[in-house]
Amino acid sequence: MKSNDVRTENDLEMDRWVKNTLLFREWDKIKGEILDHKWYESEKAGYDIGWERASVDWLIRFGRRRK
Repeated sequence: MKSNDVRTENDLEMDRWVKNTLLFREWDKIKGEILDHKWYESEKAGYDIGWERASVDWLIRFGRRRK
């Protein structure tokens, strides 16, 4: 979407619908956990470990336990 495009009411309704889906809510929760994990692991390492390393590490350590 270009910055000068106007979002319609239908676009806004679709955004609200998507944000209320279980898939979106679960991803939002997981994303927050990964960001927290990234912060803790970066603090331990003494440098920013990055999103990719943090997300893979989180998935290996904690991803299977979710249900």
